[in-house]
Amino acid sequence: MRGHAGAIAPSHPPATPRHNEPVLARLGRFCFHHRRLILVGWLVAFVAGLGTGVQVFPRLSTDYSGTTIESFQGFDLMTQSQQYGSRISALVEGLEGIDPTRLHEELASSAGDLRGINGVARVIDPTTAPPEAGVVAPDGEAVLFLVDLKDLRAEGEDRALNAVEKRLQTFAKDTGTEVILGGDLLLQRESAEQSQKDTERGEAVALPITLLVMVFLFGGLVAAGIPLLGAFCSIAGGLAALFGFSFLLPLDPSVPSVTTVLGLGLSIDYALLMVQRYREERGLGRDAEQAVQVAVSTAGRTISFSALTVATALTGLFVFQLSIFRALGAAGVTVVLVALAVGLTLVPALLATFHHRIKVPTERVSDDGFFARLARATQRRAALVTVGLGAVLLAAGAPFLGVHFQNGGADLLPTDFQSRRFADAIAVHFPNDAVDPVYVVAHVPAVQLQAYADSVASLPDLRRAKPASDRRGGWSMVELTPYGSSQGDRAKALVRELRDHRPEFRTWVTGSAPVLVDFQDLVRAGLPWAALILGAGTFVLLFLMTGSVLVPLKALVMNTLSLGATFGVLVLVFQDGHGSGLLGFTPTGALETWVPVVVFAFAFGLSMDYEVFLLSRVKELYDSGMSNDKAIEVGLQRSGRIITSAALLVFIVFLGFTAGKLLGIKQLGLALATAVAVDATVVRCLLVPATMTLLGDRNWWAPAWLRRLHTRIGLREHVGLPLPGGSDPLWTHAHQTRRTNGVSESTTEGMGPP
Repeated sequence: MRGHAGAIAPSHPPATPRHNEPVLARLGRFCFHHRRLILVGWLVAFVAGLGTGVQVFPRLSTDYSGTTIESFQGFDLMTQSQQYGSRISALVEGLEGIDPTRLHEELASSAGDLRGINGVARVIDPTTAPPEAGVVAPDGEAVLFLVDLKDLRAEGEDRALNAVEKRLQTFAKDTGTEVILGGDLLLQRESAEQSQKDTERGEAVALPITLLVMVFLFGGLVAAGIPLLGAFCSIAGGLAALFGFSFLLPLDPSVPSVTTVLGLGLSIDYALLMVQRYREERGLGRDAEQAVQVAVSTAGRTISFSALTVATALTGLFVFQLSIFRALGAAGVTVVLVALAVGLTLVPALLATFHHRIKVPTERVSDDGFFARLARATQRRAALVTVGLGAVLLAAGAPFLGVHFQNGGADLLPTDFQSRRFADAIAVHFPNDAVDPVYVVAHVPAVQLQAYADSVASLPDLRRAKPASDRRGGWSMVELTPYGSSQGDRAKALVRELRDHRPEFRTWVTGSAPVLVDFQDLVRAGLPWAALILGAGTFVLLFLMTGSVLVPLKALVMNTLSLGATFGVLVLVFQDGHGSGLLGFTPTGALETWVPVVVFAFAFGLSMDYEVFLLSRVKELYDSGMSNDKAIEVGLQRSGRIITSAALLVFIVFLGFTAGKLLGIKQLGLALATAVAVDATVVRCLLVPATMTLLGDRNWWAPAWLRRLHTRIGLREHVGLPLPGGSDPLWTHAHQTRRTNGVSESTTEGMGPP
């Protein structure tokens, strides 16, 4: 019970009886005494998870069958009604200077060999195809082979693709020409393979640098290695979870890299906080067991809040009717829980095992260091800092008002990819085919669909139309080519015009532009609900942690400003091309459509990560009896170093993934690195102290009924372990009296060590 002002309190807090110990305190003791069992368990989980997880990469796919989205349904209907399976396209260029007779013979011979490959159903070659087939370039410098496969399983398609590629490479060698393959089958394979390479490359770049930085921070290899061991287990667990999800929903090639990025960042964050708190407690004189117990009870509470907050942010992805977001949401929530489990069990077990090899601070860190001085300087000019930095962040986010989007395709791959080279070469030699058509599919005879195509021939954004064609099962299809680019404004306008001018029979409008239109419409429809879930969930969790109404609201505003600046940087770099040479990519003038949505969820969750780190210390000190301003100052001093250290490490991890080649992963890596950098410096070290200073004790205000609710259900964790010698700085503060809302009250209730 909270005592009356002036009540006499004991000189130090009594130790909490073991049967009354909070859950996390008991968990810390369990991890210390059963460390070998925990380490063996995680070793088995790591080996099993890694062995299972690597099998997810061959299962990556861009097949979204079964959806109710019109463009995706239309694509499925096109696939189901086609006479053949997947198509492999092969462009032969460099024909000038070759004897026409010899060229004809070589082409015919290659076509015959291609027809004999197991799994090939049909070959359209330039020696026998009619002119309307469009396999001879208008400039006469290139021709196309179109190889249609039978309906095959993935393994059969891969074997056929390899055989086709091998035969055409022989043709190129014999004739001195160049053969470039393309098509959806190759695009999907290259994207999946590069996703695995980018994941490995990101880890190879980020982890060694991260280890060196942690050795510098902790002054020892053992303490630095613990967060990395935790990160490895988180990655293995995340990939194993993805393998399981791959049987439930399609996984885009970007999903494993995104999951790895998040798992690395969070596990390093959580382990770093746990190790740092352990070292602090050892520096105060606690033995290894007590230090582990206190670290799990205090830092464990913080990372549990953080994990709940990040997981809540990621659940917002489930409201979108798009499997890529639901897959990322499911994978993200899973890897957050794995990272939390690693932080609460594996890291304490490692600390207990190697405690004698972890450097213990010999002197207690002063509460009057760099971050304390920074806090005092900010507090003296709180209004100016708040208004000035708020304006800077708003200005940084302004470029996002002019954002353009596009869905991934060959043009988003690096220029040395075969699929990208094929698309670029087609644009040169077959300019009329460089723009993806809009397909209209219907379950009517082709003559009836042709009549509809003739009726819309005058639409202003329609450039040309091919004759409608009959397909299997009574279906038909017509190709309508828009003006402009494949996913430009005129292509999207044509999609809406076709959907506004439907015939009397049912039609499905599909293609790259319709997919983009549907994608954006679904994002607009889901975004308010995702924001509501994210905002409400974050508000509730921070209220349960702080008992305040204003602190959660302020956190939401601060994170929104930080996100805006992040999106502005994305547009400047990837849409406008500033710094493209440094990052090694060719700007496309647009952002990948899925990236801002994922950044919105991931970056918001990570920003709340550091908010929880800081608030947990400030709230701890404020509850101990410090004034609001002093709690901010000391709280920033005690958490500032760990926040900036964690942010630096996570920044390195995220930036490491910009070394990959998939443009979507580059965008995500830079966006998350920017969000972490802005949040840990401008927001957490300047804006938050300034705004909390302006609010004063009102930071912790809540209506009376909410205060009573927080008293009953608020989340707390106190250990109650006395320090050696019976002195505890926070316990001393707990006997001070402060005035809250004009009422003097004692703050000794439930207090324990830091």
